[in-house]
Formats: sequence, structure tokens, C-alpha cells
Amino acid sequence: MTISFSNFLGQVITNPGLAITVFLTLGVIFVNGWTDAPNAIATTVTTRTMRPKTAIVMSAIFNFFGVLIMTQINSSVASTISNMVDFGSDSRHAMIALSAALFSIVVYSVGASYFGIPTSESHSLIAGLTGAAIAMQNGLKGVNGTEWIKVIYGLFLSLFLGFVLGWLVCKLVILICRNFERKRTNKYISYAQILGSAAMSFMHGAQDGQKFIGVLLLGIAFANGHSDLVNTFIPIWLMMICSTVMGVGTSVGGEKIIKAVGMDMVKLEKYQGFASDLAGALCILISTLTGVPISTTHTKTSAIMGVGAVRRLSSINLSVVKDMMLTWVFTFPGCGIISYIMAKIFMAFF
Repeated sequence: MTISFSNFLGQVITNPGLAITVFLTLGVIFVNGWTDAPNAIATTVTTRTMRPKTAIVMSAIFNFFGVLIMTQINSSVASTISNMVDFGSDSRHAMIALSAALFSIVVYSVGASYFGIPTSESHSLIAGLTGAAIAMQNGLKGVNGTEWIKVIYGLFLSLFLGFVLGWLVCKLVILICRNFERKRTNKYISYAQILGSAAMSFMHGAQDGQKFIGVLLLGIAFANGHSDLVNTFIPIWLMMICSTVMGVGTSVGGEKIIKAVGMDMVKLEKYQGFASDLAGALCILISTLTGVPISTTHTKTSAIMGVGAVRRLSSINLSVVKDMMLTWVFTFPGCGIISYIMAKIFMAFF
């Protein structure tokens, strides 16, 4: 299935279901850029390498290019998301259930960000789609286990690999710079940290942008009477829309998130900030190329913990880590239940 931008615009105008789906998806993308993207620049800001406004603009730009460039190179994450659930053969009801899932994600994500708690938009999206699919199919037959297992792989990659890479990269930086003069080294590390944050922002766009592209493709397929995305191609204009909205969301900022991730969890020096950014970007690159949906929040915070553990485990504020973990644990059942209920309500009234 292929569709031009003019045909898409015409369908949005004439199809209320698609219009609502597009509006909600773009809303989720905006919230993602607002709440998740600040994780990429948190360490750069808190180590005073960059001013907050400058860092946010930089992050918005690299999020934009991350979506645009990486989706053309490898779109396997988008395929994983779109194939993870089965909304059935009734495309009209499928569109309604998809709208309910997206509405639930926005409600859950905005609520969490209001309290300054880093939330995983990836897990909210997966939970929302899963809850709606279960409601639509009245059981687990609406869930594709083969694709859903990649979520478990993503948890492992973000938690374990993020921590290990953070520890290893930090150790390597210390080893390379052990005989260097500290003042001069900090100058170069500052430039490296800016590059690390740019890479982290780029990979955030590449990973999370693809997830929402997959959702928009589902909406377009349902609007055209298709129940799946077989032989569907991702058009350039769709990448442009997603990357632009995410960039605008990032530009709004997220100072509470920056503080929670970059300051409250562990106090970082410049070289540690660089190590966590580079480790996080590498972890997300690996998962994106293998089609595994991963949480950028999980990855960045795990990398920070790995960096902090190089010096001593006690340098990590475990109470903050505990709060984050509880939030992540509740995301799947919490957002999933909200989505299930909203899907039932939407299908009853529409």
C-alpha cells in the first residue's frame, strides 16, 4: 500500500476516524518530544556544558534528523510496533480501538510528566496498543507473541546493556585520560559531551520516531479498509511530519525531567556525562538496527547508574532509582488497563 500526501490530507478531511487518530498520534509524538527527549540532554545541562535553551534547540534538531535519516536506513522498529497487535478484520472498529489506545497514552504520559517523573513513552505506547487489542479481540489472541517478546528483549537491553556500557565507557575514558592535565582534558571532554548529547538525541528520534510512524501507518491502513500493513512503504512526507512534531515538542523543554535524570539520581562530572551519553546512544543504536523497541529513558538512566557505579555504588541516589522503577513497572498494567477501558467505551459509543 502506498499513499501520497494529497490523498492522505483528503482522507483526514473526509474521515473523522482517521482525523482523530492522526491528531492523537501527533499529540503523543509531541508529548514524547517534550518528556522523553530531555533525557538526551540532561547530563549536558547539569554539568553546565551547555545552557538549557541551547541544549534544547540542539536536541530538537538532532531528534528531527534521527527520525528522518534512520527510518530510511532501517525501519524495523516501525514494523515491530505495527505487527505487535491484531485489531481484527473490521477496520472501522480497529480505528476506534486505535484512537482509544492513543488517548490513553496521552492521559498517562501527561499525568506522569506533571509530577516530574521520567516516563517511558515506549512502554506507554506498547501497553496502550496491547490493552486496546485485547479489548477488541476479547482476549490475548489480539497480541502477537512473536513480536511482543521483543519488548522483553528491549527491557534487557536498556537495563543490563545500558548499565554495562555506561560502566565500560566510563572506565575507558578514565584509562585514556589518566595521565592528562585535568583542566585541558575538561575542555575537550566538554566538546565530546556535546557530541554525545547530539548522538543521544539523534538516536532518540530514530528509535521513538519509528514507533509512532508505525502507529500512523496502522491508522492509514485502517482508513483504507486494510487490517494489516503487508506491502506498505513508509513515505518521506510521513517521516517529515513525525520528525517535525517531535522536534517542536522537544523545543518546549522539560526542566523537571532534566533535573530528575541529570541531578537527582547521581552527581555527574563532565567525563561521566559524556560516558553516559555515548553508552546510551550505542545501546539505542543496537536495538534500533535489530528492530527491538527500547525505552530511551530506561537506557539513559541505566547508563548513568553504570557510570556512577565506576566510582562507588553509594554515589547513586537509590530512592530516585526506586521511584523510577516503580513508575516503569506500573506503566504496562496502568496504561494497558486505561486503554482497555477506553477502547470498550469508544466502541460502545462510536
